[in-house]
Amino acid sequence: MVRTPGRLSSTATSGHILEMIRTGSATSRSEIARATGLSRPSVALRITELIESGLITEGTRAASSGGRPPTLLEFNASRGLVLAGALGMARSQAAVCDLDGRVLVRTPGSPDMEQGPDTTVPWLLDTWSEQIASLGRSPDDVHGAGIGLPGTVEFHAGRAEDGPALGKWAGVALAPLVTERFAVPVMVDNDVNVMALGEHISGGHGHTEDMVFVKVSTGIGAGLVSGGRLLRGALGAAGEIGHIPVRDGGGVPCRCGNTDCLEAVAGGRRLLRLAAEEGREVGGLQELVTLARESDPVAVTLVRAAGRRLGEALAGAVNLLNPEVIVLGGDLSEAYDHLVAGVREVVFQQCTALSTRQLRIVPSNLWDDAGVRGCAAMVTEEVLSPEAVNKLLAG
Repeated sequence: MVRTPGRLSSTATSGHILEMIRTGSATSRSEIARATGLSRPSVALRITELIESGLITEGTRAASSGGRPPTLLEFNASRGLVLAGALGMARSQAAVCDLDGRVLVRTPGSPDMEQGPDTTVPWLLDTWSEQIASLGRSPDDVHGAGIGLPGTVEFHAGRAEDGPALGKWAGVALAPLVTERFAVPVMVDNDVNVMALGEHISGGHGHTEDMVFVKVSTGIGAGLVSGGRLLRGALGAAGEIGHIPVRDGGGVPCRCGNTDCLEAVAGGRRLLRLAAEEGREVGGLQELVTLARESDPVAVTLVRAAGRRLGEALAGAVNLLNPEVIVLGGDLSEAYDHLVAGVREVVFQQCTALSTRQLRIVPSNLWDDAGVRGCAAMVTEEVLSPEAVNKLLAG
């Protein structure tokens, strides 16, 4: 979701120039002057301002096409820190990243999210404080914080709205809880959205602008990227693929109040119950995945059937959105060969020939890094926007 500016007017600010340097669209004074129409003295003034703020540095000289070679300008990602909290029902991760979203330190944990923010948020804040200290940095270096939550999140309000999944979190605004410790902008989104963003900005699936990321674990959800932008919907409820009803579900009740939702029929809890009925008592979804990878016939059958159910829901998404790539993540995707076999069977059968002509279905590129990378990217796109940078420089 990095914005690549085209030619700017002569009113281009220092914030716009930083964005050009960050994206690599212009990395020398002469390139910036050509792209913006600014005079050389105006470019020099803005570059000096950015250098003095520590946001950019002057690096090596580029190859010369004649005359003195230009000096390259580089974004100084170490100028500040971004806090990332990828929270999940089974396990969570807290991380500190640089301004490029590179993970500097990461700590896994299992705070009991069902107990609500009063239990989880103190763990997150304390972990961030310890991580910052371990890096020899100060809380003053923090520019923003991003949090991913399982369940529906009203993005612009920064609060969870999904009562059945996160009852004690519903309606709680997290920003005030974080800013008591770190006085920075705080952004909150659905965990699958931030994972989709992390996968998208990683570039590991090519420079695709249209992608569907699916987390298949205890719950099932999707993050949608169209035209290079994350689609959240009017209130942040886009991508709730787990609550699309599937055919012949057998009347299985879902936590949302409906029956035969994809998550209720093919999610982790359901698979563990079905495994137990077949004599496979496993301690959790990871153990079932391990059995599937070891070719246990019951586990393979369950995972492949879950893939077919997922394919039913994804077929509609493919026909509607025409993505270039579907990325499978979450615990169940670690049994990728069996899961994707079921998905492919249905998607390529039910979708139009044109929508699947170039469609790729691939495993996650980042796995556990997707959440924290996405949280960091969500924040940096906000705090390093031209408007935010100009405000920082003016302050």
